[in-house]
Amino acid sequence: MPPATRGFSALAADLISALAKPLPGAAAHALMSPQPRRAWPAGVAPEHVRNAAGLILVFPDAGDRAHIVLTVRAGTLERHGGQVSLPGGVIEPGESYAHAALREAHEEIALDARLVRVVGALTAIDIPVSGFRLHPIVGLSEARPAFAPAHGEVARILDVAIDDLTTPGCVAQTAREREGRRIDAPAFCLAGEEIWGATAMVLAEFLLLLGWSRG
Repeated sequence: MPPATRGFSALAADLISALAKPLPGAAAHALMSPQPRRAWPAGVAPEHVRNAAGLILVFPDAGDRAHIVLTVRAGTLERHGGQVSLPGGVIEPGESYAHAALREAHEEIALDARLVRVVGALTAIDIPVSGFRLHPIVGLSEARPAFAPAHGEVARILDVAIDDLTTPGCVAQTAREREGRRIDAPAFCLAGEEIWGATAMVLAEFLLLLGWSRG
């Protein structure tokens, strides 16, 4: 059932059920992957990859539409400045992926972790350009939490309805340049932003669990 036909509670129940089954993983990521896909530099060993966690927080609006929260990174940041991302960051020693996602969300958007119920995780995705392996964590909140952007880190907070992401025409093919080479990058286009790269790939898997199909 498409997201637009379900309220928050029904969507949350379907999401929990889907997370208990095998995930689509790389097949889902490929739907929104830039081409050519960047590879790890030669000689990079798996033990040198840094683990990071990102939070997909699902919550209802006043009309019971399910939303998620994304951030527009400050343009002054060295890595991925100006891009749309999940709230998240590097995992600290001894920290679980879920704890890291909640801690980073608190630091970046002032999320009260006590309001979040973690219900599962999506497939980890490698981001060679910054040397991270991102572990997406899925959480639910029964009401919309208060958010506030961290100065110097978050330029803007995006409160996005899930059904807007699945609207026909939301996905567009964009072109970018990286190191003198053209990159064709599918993107979710809404709220005046283009959501592409790793964030779009993570969202593709998330949306597939809810019945989305890229047209």
